[in-house]
Amino acid sequence: MTQIETSHAFRALRNRNYALFFCGQSISQIGTWMQRTAVSWVIYSITQSASMLGLSVFAQQFPSFLFSLLGGIASDRYNRRKILLVTQTASLIQSVILAILTMTGHYVIWEILALGTVLGIINAFDTPARQPMVHDLVSDKEDIPNALALNSAMVNIARLIGPALSGIVLQSFGAHTCFSLNALSFLAVIASLLLMKLPPFTPPATKKNAITELSEGFTYLRQTPRIATIILLIMCMALLVIPYDTLTPIFAKVIFHGDARTFGYIASAAGLGSIAGSFFLAAQKKEANLVRILLANIIILGIGLFGFSRCTSFLWSIPFSVIIGFASLTPMTASLTIIQIEAAAHMRGRMMSYIALAYFGMLPLGSLLVGAVSEKITAPTTLMLQGIIALLIAIVFSRYITHNKTSTQ
Repeated sequence: MTQIETSHAFRALRNRNYALFFCGQSISQIGTWMQRTAVSWVIYSITQSASMLGLSVFAQQFPSFLFSLLGGIASDRYNRRKILLVTQTASLIQSVILAILTMTGHYVIWEILALGTVLGIINAFDTPARQPMVHDLVSDKEDIPNALALNSAMVNIARLIGPALSGIVLQSFGAHTCFSLNALSFLAVIASLLLMKLPPFTPPATKKNAITELSEGFTYLRQTPRIATIILLIMCMALLVIPYDTLTPIFAKVIFHGDARTFGYIASAAGLGSIAGSFFLAAQKKEANLVRILLANIIILGIGLFGFSRCTSFLWSIPFSVIIGFASLTPMTASLTIIQIEAAAHMRGRMMSYIALAYFGMLPLGSLLVGAVSEKITAPTTLMLQGIIALLIAIVFSRYITHNKTSTQ
């Protein structure tokens, strides 16, 4: 990559507020992935149950589904920075409680599931406020696609570092250390939010009741079939394909006969691929065909899942993990970018909440489904079917997304 291309790939960081946001979130995301990895490993180590792994994801994600519409309304109505200060502080407290429970050693599964539920409620308000806030942090609006791609890169770098660190820390110090480090990481986000210099918040001129605002949002979706179709695609992916990582602990411990480090390395290999995918998106010019990129990555993901499902060796699983990582988060990032660019300004918060509704509503159900099916037909067979389904989704949706263009701005 030449110096000019490198500058192009990082151009959104010229904005001071966005640079602060990027740095704070980068640290926090590493902690988030450490906690996520530790929770999955602890639950599977105790229960040896794929269904319990699915239930743990359900406990965290389903509350986000239930409350995401309210989160979208709050994002459009109130100061997003203040919302994030509240949600990040609440997330910090949740991690501290989780660390204390595991440190004492006197905990049961329902307590971990309950804390996951609390985090899901917090995220229902955090995500719809955090995603549209990029528009407030970037002064040159042509940098917005780059900023969104860098956000994805940030998450994926954390996805590389976090699980690997978590695997080492789990083996050496225990799960409570992972949760403690995650709690500390939220301080970076809170500090970055406080250091930002933003114009005074101007509340909406008229405040409508929540039902009216929800109705307006769904009316807007009917008027913009391209956005509605993309959200439907996200629903299908979240239900049938994205929950593949529910099965990763089973592959690490049962198929590959490994330990927590094995689990961490597989997740980190996926993170390495995700970083490559994120910087690929960040380097795209503004005229790039994001729909084509979206569909191509779903196909790549299907191929990667099929290949991984056939692996019986840890070493052979690594290249397929990289492929899966490259393609797994790119569809979501591309979808977010398309909707952020095409949605009307006064609807962005609600559109982000609808994406959260689609993703967090289907993902927990998908995790339960994947966990239950894998106990009937084995984890490798389940993963192979998910790969095939990804290919079918790309074929079915290709016609509708490419022909429905959003004209309402």
